[in-house]
Amino acid sequence: MSDIVEKHGADASTEQTQVAASTVEVPSYQPRQTFGQMLRNDLGFLPVLFTLILIVAFFQILNPIFLQGENFTNILLQSASLGIYSSGTVLVLLLGEIDLSVAAVGTLCAVVMAILTERHGWSAGPAIIIALLIGAAAGLLNGIFVAILRIPSFIVTLAFFIIYSGLLLFLLGSQTTQSVGDPFVLSLAGTPVSYFTDVLGVGLPTLAVLAYVASLIYDYFTRKKAGLRTMSMTRLIIQSVIAIAIVEVVVALLENYQGVPYSMGILFGLILLLWLVLTKTSFGRHVYAVGGNAEASRRAGINVVGIRIAVFVLCSAIAAVAAIVDTSRQNAVASAIPSMLQLDIIAAAVIGGVSLFGGRGSIWAVVLGMFIVQCLDNGLSLLNQTTDVQQMIEGLVLILAVTSDALIRRAQTRSRSGK
Repeated sequence: MSDIVEKHGADASTEQTQVAASTVEVPSYQPRQTFGQMLRNDLGFLPVLFTLILIVAFFQILNPIFLQGENFTNILLQSASLGIYSSGTVLVLLLGEIDLSVAAVGTLCAVVMAILTERHGWSAGPAIIIALLIGAAAGLLNGIFVAILRIPSFIVTLAFFIIYSGLLLFLLGSQTTQSVGDPFVLSLAGTPVSYFTDVLGVGLPTLAVLAYVASLIYDYFTRKKAGLRTMSMTRLIIQSVIAIAIVEVVVALLENYQGVPYSMGILFGLILLLWLVLTKTSFGRHVYAVGGNAEASRRAGINVVGIRIAVFVLCSAIAAVAAIVDTSRQNAVASAIPSMLQLDIIAAAVIGGVSLFGGRGSIWAVVLGMFIVQCLDNGLSLLNQTTDVQQMIEGLVLILAVTSDALIRRAQTRSRSGK
């Protein structure tokens, strides 16, 4: 569902901006494309959505409890922290970079918060603020090494992953876990009352999806009035109907059990905020531009170094939020980073449709990606499949998503060069 931002003007600086902006892909405009390109760009979320529907139907047929309220709520509770982690990772992937330290950074921040509240008697507010600042500082280090010293992000973040893994062992000492009992922290996702009331649980998601649809309609008529190309009316209707249907079905399933969890409110509130930043601000357009063509962006006057540093800072700070939510759900933190967490974080973004090559993708990809990952894990567990089978299947889905992205990008490159 990616588009290309088109700038108009006559002066030299505007022409340079056009060079960088021509590689930007955001969900508001589409040039004339072949049918194959339309399937990937204009309706690119549909294959991922159909995949999710097939997975859900498959597990529901084999085990009817899959979509029951209690199990579906468990899927969402487990998905919340994964989705928050992945939303930060999407920002880095849009730059064409990768962050392998996200899971370690998040766990480190949660451990610091737990130590401050449980061992030193701090209240939750200051402890959470310190955890967020540590996350931002970790991202700043990543950004300095990648953007200023120009060391490949793969090496930098892998090195910091190892460093933070050792630091976790040092901080917890002989303890492998640290329980968390702070009432505020537990209220986020770890108690039977960590749910919205029925009015808020139904009303907030409905208002959010209506605001999203209203934004699509506003953009459509604004661009059309200005004489700019925009999405087709068919796409507008399909995208709006699907968004409303998905939200209302999910809310209905949750309301049949205990309601909408706070953690899902945090997740979708964050995604909505990032979507607005990426699509409605110059910072968001610059992120897409840098990911699409860093050199053209630099020549157009975009602060490429600043954008990269800011994105890594945001990614690590968001990782701290994810880890805090996960700590609340589990009522404890551990010195060992879950072996599959980092893979799941990247997989959720890539499976959802964010390009590993940068410059293309939507923050909403996290939603479909995290549900696919979590539904696979939960469904296979209900079928009593072992961890090795779960990992092989998830890895297969990931490699198919990456291969599809690479082949489509090559085909589009050949198509453009042949014009």
